[in-house]
Amino acid sequence: MRPLDALAKVCADVRPGEPAEGVLGVEPALVAAPKDLTEAADVMRVATEKGLAVVPRGAETRLDWGTPPQRCDLLIDTHRLDRLVEHTAGDLVAKAEAGLPMERLGERLAERGQRLALDVPLPGSTVGGTIATGAAGPLRTMYGTPRNLVIGLTIVRADGQVARSGGKVVKNVAGYDLGRLFSGSFGTLGLIVEATFRLHPIPAATAYVTCAVDGPEQAHDAVQSVLHSPVAPSAVEYIGPSTVSVLLEGVPDGVAARAGQTAELLGETAGISDTAPDGWGRYPDGTTLIDISAPPPSLRDVLTLLGPGTPVTWSGSGHGHVGLDAGMTAQEVADLLGRLRDVLGRHRGHAVVRYAPEGVRGEIDLWGPVPALALMRRVKDQFDPDHRLSPGRFVGGI
Repeated sequence: MRPLDALAKVCADVRPGEPAEGVLGVEPALVAAPKDLTEAADVMRVATEKGLAVVPRGAETRLDWGTPPQRCDLLIDTHRLDRLVEHTAGDLVAKAEAGLPMERLGERLAERGQRLALDVPLPGSTVGGTIATGAAGPLRTMYGTPRNLVIGLTIVRADGQVARSGGKVVKNVAGYDLGRLFSGSFGTLGLIVEATFRLHPIPAATAYVTCAVDGPEQAHDAVQSVLHSPVAPSAVEYIGPSTVSVLLEGVPDGVAARAGQTAELLGETAGISDTAPDGWGRYPDGTTLIDISAPPPSLRDVLTLLGPGTPVTWSGSGHGHVGLDAGMTAQEVADLLGRLRDVLGRHRGHAVVRYAPEGVRGEIDLWGPVPALALMRRVKDQFDPDHRLSPGRFVGGI
């Protein structure tokens, strides 16, 4: 039986792929959109029987991250997996399907005065895609990334078997490491179908304290003064070329007092507002996006290297992004990337290219040194022994 016919027996929404659906230029032979966990497991089982290489797709906001798959026999579209399965407000826990857009999840949680403290820079991102890429925004300073907020996962393994980890309440952390393992795995270990998150109450009041800075030294000093103060920011962001902004959350009186303290720390140019400054929580402009991470004190060295003309954002958690102009050649990108990795390496940090034009992507090392690569390959072999899940999409050709 042809793969298309076998898939159609277990999933109502199956069709041939189209050129426009290519993953970094690799056109899928088939596309399946399961409606629930049962269909998702059956689709994966048929893929195993037919030896199909599988690539998951959410809303395509980050489908151009990573490297092209070696092949894409089956694209699994999660848009029909879009339910908020359960919201246990009393336990500050919610379970959502992988295809649910993050904005819709936020709206539903807000009805009960709660939120998933995970602001995502790209509108339309889905629950599954956010976990699979490990994406997070400014709130990571206080609350972390998906790997810190996922307390349970339901996944379908490469062989079609359903696996669950974690529990419904925060104190039950059995299997939590599986959630951490799948965060940032780029679809190479299994198909994420449902995720259970730890929630937080929506704060009664918020304030942004923003100041102008002149050069790497002032930017470094401003960020460090806030991080080493008692004002307890929810987020601290450097927004290139010349802005540092701090988000404070809590009860109205407390936020007002802490905002005043923060403004004193940042100096006479600081202002207090109830709205975020321009560029807050967004990726910097550019056709090449570099994800950088190192301890917060590395900010000064990073900005000194990049110079004032390079778009960059940097979180108080020590994580940021650099945008490179379309006019840069592959060699110029490679040279800058190498120097950036040298600087970050002195702080035990790293730089990963998330996306780049095809002509640049093929000429540079997207991932850089990965000390744990041998361990990652062993994990891949255990979860996907035939290497059919997003083959080649991740570091080291995983």
